Amino acid sequence: MKISVIITTYNAEAWLKKVLVGYSVQTEDDFEIVVADDGSSTKTKELLDEFQSQFKHPIVHVWQEDEGFQKSKILNKAILKANSDYLLFTDGDCIPRADFVKTHLKNQENGYFLSGGYFKLPLSVSEIISEIDIKNQNCFHLKWLKSNGFNLNFKSIKLTKSNLLAQFMNWITPTKRSWNGHNSSGFKADIMAVNGFNHDMKYGGLDRELGERLFNNGLLSKQIRYSAICVHLDHARGYSNPEIWKSNNAIRSFNRKNKVVKIKNGLNSL
Repeated sequence: MKISVIITTYNAEAWLKKVLVGYSVQTEDDFEIVVADDGSSTKTKELLDEFQSQFKHPIVHVWQEDEGFQKSKILNKAILKANSDYLLFTDGDCIPRADFVKTHLKNQENGYFLSGGYFKLPLSVSEIISEIDIKNQNCFHLKWLKSNGFNLNFKSIKLTKSNLLAQFMNWITPTKRSWNGHNSSGFKADIMAVNGFNHDMKYGGLDRELGERLFNNGLLSKQIRYSAICVHLDHARGYSNPEIWKSNNAIRSFNRKNKVVKIKNGLNSL
């Protein structure tokens, strides 16, 4: 298949269901879904079984015991299980627009990884979105969002359908071309060359740290935040901790300063 879509999740079946509906209506169908499950209950597996028939390729469910926030470890396990040479990483709270997978495939290029963003929705709108709204792509239309309580702002331009405007915004945006866990893609070989995600990092910057090591290894990045569109469903983040952020930032600072490419505790430790 052309691409493996790796989706992280943890006990969030309601949001994951909406995300899977989004992938069931993609304009590109030659892809597999690899669910990186950081210790969810059996409800997640039941949901995946329900959706299996809606995809051309099998859904790969990669699960590990719940031992707290272990996103880096489950992502590395998912990488090893992925059957494509090109990997798209996103989260189980990000509904993709119908051209999401196609856009990543269109922009892939040797020597680069792709850096996308998301369009954040408030909880009230996140809950309203139905399966029909996703299949009809209503949740990507500003008129529909506004009619359901979303307050339009300058970031609303992210939902543009104009390819020319999207390309222009990708070019002028001051946002760094970083690796963002909710919307980034790259070649499996490039990710394995830097030993994957860092198991020493918990919540807070672990995705960007991978991108920084890819840069250290000579890769460049393309900005596609206005082209590869997904809407982010709101939820609480009980796993965020100031001390962990401090530790993660120290790791990133050290790796940037010392041009670290391969970390010690990554794919090789599985």
